[in-house]
Amino acid sequence: MNNLPDIRLRAIEPEDLDLLYRIENDQRLWNVGSTNVPYSRYTLHDYIATSSDDIYADRQVRLVIENAAGETVGLADVVRFDPQHQRAEAGIVIIDAYRRQGYASAAVGHLCDYALRVLHLHQLYVVIDATNTPAIRLFEKEGFEESVRLKHWLSDGREFHDAVLMQRFL
Repeated sequence: MNNLPDIRLRAIEPEDLDLLYRIENDQRLWNVGSTNVPYSRYTLHDYIATSSDDIYADRQVRLVIENAAGETVGLADVVRFDPQHQRAEAGIVIIDAYRRQGYASAAVGHLCDYALRVLHLHQLYVVIDATNTPAIRLFEKEGFEESVRLKHWLSDGREFHDAVLMQRFL
């Protein structure tokens, strides 16, 4: 992790509502995730308030990425947690102002470490639009390997895109 910035992953707090609202309602991100509807502040507030922070109960955990100065730079997700097969899907979103500064790489590394040491997972995987070369390169650099191409897997509302499923065994 040579020149990567220092970061930490922490639990989401009520004070993170505005950040969560901005990210969840950013339509540019809808075609890279599994949602395509806006979320109200009430719904997101309820999510924060009712989340048990227990991956076994919620089947997911959302973490805030902070830099060394304590600034929030993004979110990291572990979703679709499958305890029987010890795997989960990972996701990273970095706020525009902090992109291309190494935060995504640092967050993926920390998330993999968390998945192994805390969650005791065997693997993490990501599903990425096949045309999203920067994301594919990021995860390759962090030890993920493409295992399958999913034809017409993602829709942007106008057309379907292939996706790649990438895995990292921990």
